[in-house]
Amino acid sequence: MDFRYSRWDERLTQNLNFLRHLLSLYHRLLLMTDGKVDQALRALEELGERFGFFNEKFTIEDFKKQLREKDAIREVNGRSVMTKAGERMIRKDSLDRIFGDLAKDSAGEHRVPRTGAGGERVTETRPYAFGDPVTDIDFLSSVRNSMRRQRGAWGDEGLGLTEDDLEVFESEHLSSCATVLMIDVSHSMILYGEDRITPAKQAALALSELILTRYPKDSLSVVLFGDDAWEVKIRDIPYVSVGPYHTNTKAGLQLAQKILAHQKHVNKQIFMITDGKPSAIFENGRFYKNAFGLDPRIVNKTMDEAVACRRKRIPITTFMVTQDPYLVRFVERFTQLNKGRAYFSDLEDLGSYLFVDFAQNRKRRVQ
Repeated sequence: MDFRYSRWDERLTQNLNFLRHLLSLYHRLLLMTDGKVDQALRALEELGERFGFFNEKFTIEDFKKQLREKDAIREVNGRSVMTKAGERMIRKDSLDRIFGDLAKDSAGEHRVPRTGAGGERVTETRPYAFGDPVTDIDFLSSVRNSMRRQRGAWGDEGLGLTEDDLEVFESEHLSSCATVLMIDVSHSMILYGEDRITPAKQAALALSELILTRYPKDSLSVVLFGDDAWEVKIRDIPYVSVGPYHTNTKAGLQLAQKILAHQKHVNKQIFMITDGKPSAIFENGRFYKNAFGLDPRIVNKTMDEAVACRRKRIPITTFMVTQDPYLVRFVERFTQLNKGRAYFSDLEDLGSYLFVDFAQNRKRRVQ
């Protein structure tokens, strides 16, 4: 094979880094505009004019052309829309942006404290048993056993390796996990000019990409909750928007439990991203709401779901994206009843906290 060498061009690296950062910014704008491609591109063009992203050598039209060549966007009825490839790109970018090198770690499998077939190889070995895969044989240890047994007295036929000499590598059992990610889409997620829904969506996209690419035996379901709760597909996450809703945490937890009841995975868990206390429930078919303080009528019904999940061995990890005292007080009691976990995370660290808990099973309880 021939190799051709040339002088290192630092500008090439700079150009690649520029395009990577530009694409990441575009993806962020996509999430902020609920997946509206044309609106995100207009915002990108305005930023480019303000900060000098674009010039006569590389224009916004050149960037759009690259998106079309990558099959990230296409024209439908006079407007640009994301393709499936574009949706995969935004998931991958979210994973890279939020988790960085953490996503390359070997953590993340749902291990059980025993060894056996079907997992990742470890250094320990054991005697071969009928049915063990040939690929798991530790030939070095097996040959050593044969040499010890024969003490170097090999016959004309060479090494006399028998079944009793064989050793195989142990492997860790891996158990699959069913996860429901609950995202609060109540009005407070964009209240007072603070965008909390964009990082929440980015975290959801990153988690979905992690599971889809590294843990295909796992399952991930996404539930949105406002006045009521409803399930959305993973591909719909970029298009999620906040509505004029109250926070019906109880409805979200009920739907999450219903989804998990149909999953056959060994482990089940719920992640909940929220910025507000529960402020609504359905009671006897009627919608009851109270946005002021902690309404005992609403809170007690929501706490019942925490207990129900605990009895079903479904831990709930709550990620609070605000320090609202009512929310903190509610989550403290909620976490205690469920025996789950709770984190306060600012908007930029939300994804990292989410990954650490999923991949490393790190526990930090609210006291």
